[in-house]
Amino acid sequence: MDPLERVFRGAGVTGWLHAVDVDGGREVGLRAGESVVLASVFKLPLLLELYRQAERGLLDLAGLVRVPAEGRTRGGTGLAAMLDDATLSLRDLAYLMMTVSDNAAADALLARVGREAVNALLDRLGLTETRVVHDCRDMLTSLWEDAGVADQSDVTQACADPEVVARLRALDPARSNRSTPREMTRLLAMIWRDEAAGAASCAAIRRLMALQVWPHRLASGFPFDDVAVSGKTGTLPTLRNEVGVVEYPDGGRYAVAVFTRSLSTAQNQPRADAAIGAAARVAIDQLRTHI
Repeated sequence: MDPLERVFRGAGVTGWLHAVDVDGGREVGLRAGESVVLASVFKLPLLLELYRQAERGLLDLAGLVRVPAEGRTRGGTGLAAMLDDATLSLRDLAYLMMTVSDNAAADALLARVGREAVNALLDRLGLTETRVVHDCRDMLTSLWEDAGVADQSDVTQACADPEVVARLRALDPARSNRSTPREMTRLLAMIWRDEAAGAASCAAIRRLMALQVWPHRLASGFPFDDVAVSGKTGTLPTLRNEVGVVEYPDGGRYAVAVFTRSLSTAQNQPRADAAIGAAARVAIDQLRTHI
């Protein structure tokens, strides 16, 4: 059995993975060209378009945005979980969106830059399998509707039922924000090589990804003080994802994208989370054996 497949099966998930040497081009993959649901990973191309618009003078990253409490997109982190009106700069909204995956911050930014602009950027970069079709609010609303519940607070309980999960549009790549593992590593490699935008913008994006607070997925496979892991997670019922770049002290840089779907509908699945880091480690170890 393929060692990557073994990791995923041992955790009770189906996995999709692509890893590439950012500078050397060697790659390792498992179902790397198949379409997958991005979940909150869509916030990465959104962030890139934000910085590219700032480069062109279309917006000021220090410009302030008021995010009222009423009508704010909800979630478990950042402004999405807060109760009062807030005013932040665009770049601080980007910080919340990337470091704690704040849904309200993401929707405020997407409203400013435009969904069409994000998709046009993806086309220009040659990432034609990657599409942003809705914001967090619309995605969450589809969960409530498909689960047949009144609001977000009831979704988790409803999604314990496999029959409910099976009808969720948000879990269908054809009807949700989507990409492939290979396209996501191409995007990451372009950011790390300063090709996706200007050098200062790419550096700012790398900084935000390095500040992400979640250590339980990709970073769990690299528990070393001298190995840096920068990433962006994504989560929906039965789905756990992370894309990022792992950098070694010898200068090796490896972009990796891991997407999983669990057989279980349980909300807490530490084995599935850890499988993301374990599979990434297996893939990158394969790449590094050829240094």
